Amino acid sequence: MADGVENTNTNVKPEKVEKNKSKEKKKSKDQKLSVLETHGYTVGRSVGSGSYATVKIAHSERHRCNVAIKIVSKLQEATDYLEKFLPREIEVVKGLKHDNLIRYYQAIETTHRVYIIMEYAENGSLLDIIKRDGKIDDARARKWFMELVNAIEYCHAKGVVHRDIKCENLLMDTSYNIKLSDFGFARNNMIKKNGQMKTSSTFCGSYAYASPEILKGIPYQPNTSDIWSIGVVLYAMIFGTLPFDDTTYQKLLKQVQKPVSFPRDVVISDTCKQMIIKLLAPLKVRLNISDIKNQPWSQLTDKSPTVKNEPE
Repeated sequence: MADGVENTNTNVKPEKVEKNKSKEKKKSKDQKLSVLETHGYTVGRSVGSGSYATVKIAHSERHRCNVAIKIVSKLQEATDYLEKFLPREIEVVKGLKHDNLIRYYQAIETTHRVYIIMEYAENGSLLDIIKRDGKIDDARARKWFMELVNAIEYCHAKGVVHRDIKCENLLMDTSYNIKLSDFGFARNNMIKKNGQMKTSSTFCGSYAYASPEILKGIPYQPNTSDIWSIGVVLYAMIFGTLPFDDTTYQKLLKQVQKPVSFPRDVVISDTCKQMIIKLLAPLKVRLNISDIKNQPWSQLTDKSPTVKNEPE
């Protein structure tokens, strides 16, 4: 050490510092496991991580099945998320129960962490399937799309808006049924006394799935923005790619204000094309939930009830 600044505490060796850090890390991990074990959860591997949390799979003695545990660190996350979005997420999911929504079981809060225990969807996400298969055939696309529509219809009727609908947040259960997840940006109590939906001004979700009104930064109807996001999901299933290029904000904003374009190398029915056009449409003419269910493509009955989900 030429100038003596590399290690100002000459009494502590670097390897001892590393050992202390390792002990603290192990102690933190042990405390985490003991809290969950006390509540009857045997924690296993990690199954995902996001901006604000990690997700682990665990076995629940009480529910006699595997569950997903969303683990949020109070020490690492932004104050805005911990004080605003996380409490709101827990409040929202407590009041929801639908076949096409990830089921909430309980929340456990400690000094350093919040654990949200939810249903585990073992077959991954819709995004995983799109990456695997490239494009989704009409039968599966219609089935999953209508399951998503049913989930959103239920949420909107309860005064809940999701505000982050995307392929990554559409999970698959054992029977490959859609389960809408991640209510981190959701809001409840959004229906006014006159029956109209309140407006939002917060930018939420992913750019590629965001409606033109959100991208413009103006107050927007979150329920109609959810509908736009549904349209992006349908397009992604049918064509295996997103409809808009989100590499730059200016390019994206310009694209979403024009009629949606379709790849020339993929042949789809006119009824499906019309559905997408009416979903990815200006606010004044965008479909609502009732309109979606009455569209010709929605009402088609597939000849075979069996939907192939395994890779070819």
